[in-house]
Amino acid sequence: MTADKRKDPREYMLMAIEAMKESKQEARDDHPSPMVGAVLVFPDGEVEIAHRGELREGDHAEYTLMDKKNRHRPLDGCWLFATLEPCSPGSRNAPKIPCSERIVNARIAKVWFGEEDLALKDDFGGVSFLQKNKIEVEQFDSDLVKEIKQINKAFDDWALWKRNHRIEEEAQAPGLLYQQALNTNIDSLSDEALQLYLQKTGLKMEYKSPEFFQELLESDLLETNKATQALVPTGNAILLFGKSPRNKYPQASVKAKVYYGTGESDVESFDDALILIPDQVKAWVKKVIPESFDRSSFTREKVPFFPPDVIREAIVNAIVHRDYTIDGAKIQLEIYPEKIIVKSPGLPVYPNSLEKLQKFTAKSYSRNKKLTLVFNRMGLMEEAEFGMDTYREMRDKYKLPLPIITYDEPDLIVTFPRSAEAVRSLDSTEVLSQLNDEELAGLDFVKTRLSVTKKEYSEHFQFPDKKAQRHLIKFKELGLVSLEGKGPSSTYKIISNEK
Repeated sequence: MTADKRKDPREYMLMAIEAMKESKQEARDDHPSPMVGAVLVFPDGEVEIAHRGELREGDHAEYTLMDKKNRHRPLDGCWLFATLEPCSPGSRNAPKIPCSERIVNARIAKVWFGEEDLALKDDFGGVSFLQKNKIEVEQFDSDLVKEIKQINKAFDDWALWKRNHRIEEEAQAPGLLYQQALNTNIDSLSDEALQLYLQKTGLKMEYKSPEFFQELLESDLLETNKATQALVPTGNAILLFGKSPRNKYPQASVKAKVYYGTGESDVESFDDALILIPDQVKAWVKKVIPESFDRSSFTREKVPFFPPDVIREAIVNAIVHRDYTIDGAKIQLEIYPEKIIVKSPGLPVYPNSLEKLQKFTAKSYSRNKKLTLVFNRMGLMEEAEFGMDTYREMRDKYKLPLPIITYDEPDLIVTFPRSAEAVRSLDSTEVLSQLNDEELAGLDFVKTRLSVTKKEYSEHFQFPDKKAQRHLIKFKELGLVSLEGKGPSSTYKIISNEK
């Protein structure tokens, strides 16, 4: 097997920027063309470069690179660097094939892009298509993105103007959850849910007053029927406040099950308005978790009590971030003696990724912006999405291991081990079985910081230097961390386990 001879990705980013400066403008007077450079890197280190319009006016840099210059050879496993986000399906007129589809068909392993293509219909539409097709995507370094935007300012200004006009034109044809929910009316909403909304948001207005309904109208949760002038809930409103959300959206449910470790189990289904579910789940969890200890072989001494608030936050994150377009897929909560699992349909939306979730560095971004806004207003979740702060604090605050985040189509899975034994049992590589409890806690510390020095490690745990060094070297030998630099300032950096 040939060794991978590729260099630091930044070197190829710089090559792509130099190539973009050679781009040729199309002979048109209606709008500027973007300047785009692309670099293809083979596993053996060979590099191919192209720019927009290099061989024919209007040809995209990626098309020139893959189909014109390298059609004769397989591109499996290659890296691709493009200064502009590859165009997405639906962005080009047939029979032209968008660059993101070409990249998928070519089996490119990983793509780096510079700036978002504002001319595309959907935010990060090309990036999302690549990720859905299991291609890893990263953005150029931030200073280089700034340089690319300066070079492409004329195109970006036009694309942003065009996008704003398109948004205005399409405002009358919103997505599934933003449009009026057919065959519903104001009586389809739950009094309990709406009153809780008023209470939690602290709005100083009477329930069902004109001011209250105006608030919901301005929040795009109600619309006015043009023919009858009656108030009609949107899909988002039915999910958030509906008496029976599953009548319209059968997948809007949280299914819970507790396994007691003795062959016994209990199930519960939470089908109410979304804003009512978190506290309902918390109350149920407070009831069943103590019983799961009592009935199992896991004693309180071996397994700490699991805080219901953590599960509640995980359920809130699942509710607001899940993909409601996946028919039949429901949020699932499973409580076992040794672990607790929350399954949420759908991968995270760019700029987040599975790897960023696994590193606890995911940003505040959601596919369901109205749901997120309402939950934030009500104080049901923090602005920092996905519960990253709560997850990072698991070890220090609750004396519990960090959660393990994975994906098994169609579900994003957050597993909360309830003991060190559970962490080791969940590790398919059996590497963690070689770590004792102190070392597992140390590895969690490195994970939450991404990289640490020996001094930071020893000070955090109040370990002698030799013990801290012994732990960190063991992590390195097991392939869990990498060592960067030399001397006292050298750092131990966590290695991602995403494949």
